Amino acid sequence: MKKFIYLIIFFSFFDLFTQLPVMSTYAESLGASAFLTGLAVGMYSLSNTIGNIISGFLTDRKGPFVILILGLLTTGLSLSLYNLVDEPIALLIVRFVHGLVAGLTIPAAFTFLANATEQEKRGKGSAISGAFVGIAAIIGPAFSGILASRTSVPFVFNITASFMILLGILAFFLLKSNQIKKQQSEPSTNIPISVFFKNTLTLKAFLGAFFLMFSQGVIAYLLPLKVQSLGFDSRLSGTLMSTFGIIAVLVFILPTNRIFDKVAPIKTLALGIALMGVSQILISQADSSTLLYIAMACYGIGFGFLFPSVNSLLIDSTTAEIRGKAYGYFYAFFSLGVVLGSSLLGWLSLGIVSGFIFTGVVLLVFAAIIIITHKKPSHV
Repeated sequence: MKKFIYLIIFFSFFDLFTQLPVMSTYAESLGASAFLTGLAVGMYSLSNTIGNIISGFLTDRKGPFVILILGLLTTGLSLSLYNLVDEPIALLIVRFVHGLVAGLTIPAAFTFLANATEQEKRGKGSAISGAFVGIAAIIGPAFSGILASRTSVPFVFNITASFMILLGILAFFLLKSNQIKKQQSEPSTNIPISVFFKNTLTLKAFLGAFFLMFSQGVIAYLLPLKVQSLGFDSRLSGTLMSTFGIIAVLVFILPTNRIFDKVAPIKTLALGIALMGVSQILISQADSSTLLYIAMACYGIGFGFLFPSVNSLLIDSTTAEIRGKAYGYFYAFFSLGVVLGSSLLGWLSLGIVSGFIFTGVVLLVFAAIIIITHKKPSHV
């Protein structure tokens, strides 16, 4: 059952990463202005944030099984809507719908996985799920970039749609017997939103997710510009991103993943975010491809430590009854991090070097705060 959930996680993030290299050019091909192109790219993350939160509430009320099936099937259908797009406004509408329904799947999938994982193995389990996210990050952009150049963007999305619908159908039969039956005699407790943000460990998990994707947004925005400024072509940007992804996946799947069950997640979280901060500063000072590769390897190790840590921290600081809602907010912070990471530097008018330094300092300060304010675990 867990292997099938890992497969769902892979294709859910595969859906996300296949959009990255093709959406802006696709919007331009439909006649979109620079403003509408940027809006089309960001619309998915905006509605995805809403979908994540809705998924969290529904998962705790209906159970992850129902929401997981609904998310997979509706995401597949929404991907097929790109075939009907012939103008920028229609693209914005489809992007909103796609992001909204895709937001249902991830919190439900991780809740299903967390509830089925033994407490003492939650760190290793989070690392394995992180490996599937990393593999999707490596394969997704290359797959869509190459295939879209030979066919079309809607055709690429049709392939993903087929997988999502197939997974939805298979999930109905394979996971039905594994769903946790909710007690009819016990009405679901209405947990106020403020409870999650008053619990320091849950809040740190949320912020860890935010800064992870904030950093990722900065890398996606500034790294190609840094590579270009050094006189290299765009291929180096691709290999650098692959380097980070491969290193992260190795951290996830090698025996080193046992560390996530032996060391407190708050410590590996701080280490991961600190390494990512250091790598941002290293990139700002790099003047050769070799130094860029070293910096991205450091970034990959940091990412490899951070992703399982924030997942473990969230599992440790919540109970099964409200974990769906917690994961909903968790992945909402993921989506917000992507949007702000790439846009904040533009608003601040920071250059390439100063942008990397600013991000590195922010991440290091956050890592320091995590350690300084560390307390004993608590639950909400």
